Amino acid sequence: MLLYTIYLVAIVAEAMSGAIMGMRRGMDLFGICMIGTVTALGGGTVRDVLLGHYPLGWIAHPEYLLFTIGAAIVTAFVARYLHHLRAIFLLVDGLGLVAFCVIGCDIAMSAKMHPAIVVLAGMITGVFGGLLRDILCNQIPLVLQREVYATVALFTGSLYVGLLYFKVDSSVAQLSSIGAGFLFRFLALHFEWRLPNFNGDRIRGFE
Repeated sequence: MLLYTIYLVAIVAEAMSGAIMGMRRGMDLFGICMIGTVTALGGGTVRDVLLGHYPLGWIAHPEYLLFTIGAAIVTAFVARYLHHLRAIFLLVDGLGLVAFCVIGCDIAMSAKMHPAIVVLAGMITGVFGGLLRDILCNQIPLVLQREVYATVALFTGSLYVGLLYFKVDSSVAQLSSIGAGFLFRFLALHFEWRLPNFNGDRIRGFE
């Protein structure tokens, strides 16, 4: 129940962040709702398609669409006040990332997938919504730049699978993985941890 509650909070927050991106790109209300929904539910959709897990999550639970579309519409009308909540958005986004990751791992495990695929499915669930959002908004996806985001998802999924491998109770494994992953994300934001990047100067000899 706790994981489900976190998931609902997370998809609302992701839908709102997607809606804000759509507004920055000058989209109409339909576009804002679409970007918000893709951001919130895109990762789970890609995971389900790759795993052959049907019906898709939002088709089996159409209330998820209502949550995300409603959040996007509300955002469109109150966006001017949301900049005060940026820090809260970042924290909720981090919580959503690790929750999505654990949920994705659970679904992959229920399909009897190899542990490596389980971790990958968790990462896809966590990061692909934002990746699709950025592609639709015509910008380089944040997750493909220096942001420590996919790394957090891989860490969370690996920890969760590892704890279950050592027969830790599933509830304890979920809470421990979510807590550790969220702490990792918080520290990465606070200390501005970045992965190394490689600019065009390194490949000039190949032009």
